[in-house]
Amino acid sequence: MKKRFWQIGIWIVAMAALWLVVRSVPLDAVVQTLTALHGWQLGVLALLNVLVLLTLNGRWWLLLRGLGHGLPFGSLLGHRLAAFGVSYFTPGPQFGGEPVQVLLVERQHAVPRATAIAAVSLDKTVELLLNLGFLALGVMLVLQRGLLGAALAGGTAVWLLLLLLPPSLYLWLIWRGRRPVTRLLHWLKITRLGQVVTAVSRSEAQMNSLCQQNPGFLLAAIGVSGLSWLLMIAEFYLMASFLGVPLTLGQLIALLTAARVAFLLPLPGGLGTLEASQVWALSVMGFNPAAGISLSLLIRLRDVTLGLLGLWWGGQRLKLVWQRP
Repeated sequence: MKKRFWQIGIWIVAMAALWLVVRSVPLDAVVQTLTALHGWQLGVLALLNVLVLLTLNGRWWLLLRGLGHGLPFGSLLGHRLAAFGVSYFTPGPQFGGEPVQVLLVERQHAVPRATAIAAVSLDKTVELLLNLGFLALGVMLVLQRGLLGAALAGGTAVWLLLLLLPPSLYLWLIWRGRRPVTRLLHWLKITRLGQVVTAVSRSEAQMNSLCQQNPGFLLAAIGVSGLSWLLMIAEFYLMASFLGVPLTLGQLIALLTAARVAFLLPLPGGLGTLEASQVWALSVMGFNPAAGISLSLLIRLRDVTLGLLGLWWGGQRLKLVWQRP
């Protein structure tokens, strides 16, 4: 009952935040901005987003191959979308879909659970490393150039750099053949969760094996992640440009940083916070705030479509798995 009340409260806060932002911007200006888009522009954005999805999925596909499981790329893409759908519609900073990834590759492709957990853990670690790295660099650029005024304190970049330490340290320890989470669980003497400790230990052993025997796959996964970020930046730039917002490189990074920070807040899909971040950032930069709502709506249309498609895919796959004798 308490959990349900908390979930309802989160959605109420999100909807209230969205309403406060929308009511501050003339809707006719938003409609005018969106209707000015051409079909070919939407096609270009869709193509770029497909390329982003392929690179993001390529990272997971490479890690699984490095662990000895060459799974169909298309099926993995569907599984990744299913995980995205769960994470996107769940309150929190874009987490929650990882167990879905593990479950789907384990049940549908007979990948051992330890291996599935290892691949997803490495995938998430690399993702966190690059995401937090971009945010830290973005915040420092914003502070250095004063792109968003005095809204961000200097300590923000320091905190983001500190957040980089856990994934960096974890990846380094795994590379050195250590099992940090397993050691931590033993140190905490968590014996009542014996199966969990065993699964974690086996997964970290799989990660050690990948780093020591097939390090090229991990390095390739990191390289593909870098490419995905370049594609995301290009997509965001074209999206703003098509809406009539000519951004400099610094402004582009500042606006994208504001959007990524909004998704870290504990609201489903950054509802309300994304819109507020784009309206506020563009207003500070001297652009029409209606473009911020328009930009947010394009992002929403993309993400909700992908999230719903992922939920449908995951539901169909799990239904097939559970119906097997």
